[in-house]
Amino acid sequence: MIDPDLVLVVEDSDEDVEAISRAIGRSHPQVRLEFLRSGAEVRSRLTAPGATLPGLMLLDLNMPGEGGLDVIKQVRAEPGLPALILVVFTSSEAQAEADACYAAGADSYIYKPVNFALFRTVLQQTLDYWRSRL
Repeated sequence: MIDPDLVLVVEDSDEDVEAISRAIGRSHPQVRLEFLRSGAEVRSRLTAPGATLPGLMLLDLNMPGEGGLDVIKQVRAEPGLPALILVVFTSSEAQAEADACYAAGADSYIYKPVNFALFRTVLQQTLDYWRSRL
């Protein structure tokens, strides 16, 4: 079952976890956030028997161990997960990385702004856009 009010956030940075929590809490208080701190946790979380699936996943690209690109490939290879929206939310502005993420099946690639007001606006618009498509 997909829960459109559940957003899975895969992020290893404590500062970004806090910023994402505050930003989405302000713009979308009805949304529940579930945080995973590494890419290695994603597959088992999404494929657990009886697991409630998020409507959207925000995914950091550069993490120790399994990075975001690996996670995208794994999620897209799972036959039961094709409807999951994958949004890469990263500090990387490298076009080659964006291209690789799209080729692997990411739905969107968004750069994390440093300014918190802009950070909050970008997340608000991202959630508004993708949640309207669930």
